[in-house]
Amino acid sequence: MASRRKFLQSSALATAAFYIVPRHVLGKGYVAPSDKLNMAVIGCGGKGDVNVRLSHNNGSDNIAALCDVDDRQSKKYRAQFPDAPYFQDYRQLLDKAGKTFDAVIISTPDHMHAPIAMAAMQLGKHVYVEKPLTHDIYEARMLTEAAKKYRVVTQMGNQGSSGDATRIIETAIQKGMIGHVHTVQCWTNRPVWPQGVKSPRDKGESQPIPSEVNWPLWLGTAPERPYHEAYMPFRWRGYWDFGTGALGDMGCHFMDVPFRALKLKYPTSVECSVGSVYSDFFKEAFFDDSCPPSSAIHLTFPSDDRKVKEIKFSWYDGGIRPPLPDGVAYEDLFRESDRGMLFIGTKGMLTGGLFGNDPKLLPTDKFSGKELTKPEKSLVEGGPDGHQQQWVKACKQGYGAYTSSSFDQSGPLTETVLMGNLATRSYLARENGKFTGRKKLLWDGDTMKVTNYDYANQFVKRNYHGGYTL
Repeated sequence: MASRRKFLQSSALATAAFYIVPRHVLGKGYVAPSDKLNMAVIGCGGKGDVNVRLSHNNGSDNIAALCDVDDRQSKKYRAQFPDAPYFQDYRQLLDKAGKTFDAVIISTPDHMHAPIAMAAMQLGKHVYVEKPLTHDIYEARMLTEAAKKYRVVTQMGNQGSSGDATRIIETAIQKGMIGHVHTVQCWTNRPVWPQGVKSPRDKGESQPIPSEVNWPLWLGTAPERPYHEAYMPFRWRGYWDFGTGALGDMGCHFMDVPFRALKLKYPTSVECSVGSVYSDFFKEAFFDDSCPPSSAIHLTFPSDDRKVKEIKFSWYDGGIRPPLPDGVAYEDLFRESDRGMLFIGTKGMLTGGLFGNDPKLLPTDKFSGKELTKPEKSLVEGGPDGHQQQWVKACKQGYGAYTSSSFDQSGPLTETVLMGNLATRSYLARENGKFTGRKKLLWDGDTMKVTNYDYANQFVKRNYHGGYTL
């Protein structure tokens, strides 16, 4: 019996040795199946297309399941990954295929980010969530706390946070190259989709639902309304029930850089103004359904710098730009197609484009000969294009592995971004049938509450429809 047992053990080892072939024999670039991250994809079109491509990385990792409420958006990847089960409802995907994957990529419209991400994290799945992290401030706080509770690896899809430019600006600001920073301004030419328009809902318009679209699932947490092509697949960004407007789309890219460089957290106040408010058009179409065509948001933050009492932070969209500071040439500040950022300190200024790219000290004559410090090694291989793979590699390492935009960083950032929408929606709302008008809102970040205008608190956390919960 002993000799037979020894024979079987020897045979098993020989068989294992036959199948487990050293990687160097198999060739450079080979990835063993056990080394691949199995991922589910929820939302296959638009930004989801980029996230799938860069996460899959030509097969270095595995797409295990697919989900989209619109079969037209998923067609490409259903063909590319025929063995991956496909669902229209993310709840069925998690229930029926949850054991086949360890991580989830979420690239749906904004209003569905939070319930999907929460459900995935509760099952112990790592999550990559497209920006903005959530639709509401409350949701961002809940996801931030859930990531810690469920000990999962997280990443928000603001890829610029993985780029060198962010680190260059962060280093320059914290080294005091422009002195004590007291003012920050960011601007963008977005929206490039309809905003400030009367919606099909308000005009009583509807269209037949395409056979490929599950409209109730697309609505998700949003109130019921008739289908119209005006909302999808991309223009949903301009409607409050689904999107977060130009600020939600680009704020997580631009505001991330100063948020890191100045170590900001919760603002203490916010106020805004928006385009077209006092026109005849506005009297006809209040923006209770559509985001405004342009806005200016002004936030105040407490400062850790003893030389600066508070930091003033302004955001402009719809093509609005900040004034040109004295001593600065137009072409030095407004270099990148109506989008950029500007830090103003006691000794000078620093500007950059999208993601903080091409940072520059201003005025140029004052900083002649001085150079910004560049990282010896990029934080992420591939920079912004490596953002998804950074998350993939971190998932393989497990909870605690570093990602550039983990929820402990991107959650508070998203809350700050959405403060602008809180002010905007309060500004545009009608209380007791009357236009409320512009108000400076005082904010208690710890309790997530406006302290001087209770009417505004309805926009901190919305009510879910359709039976969804967080």
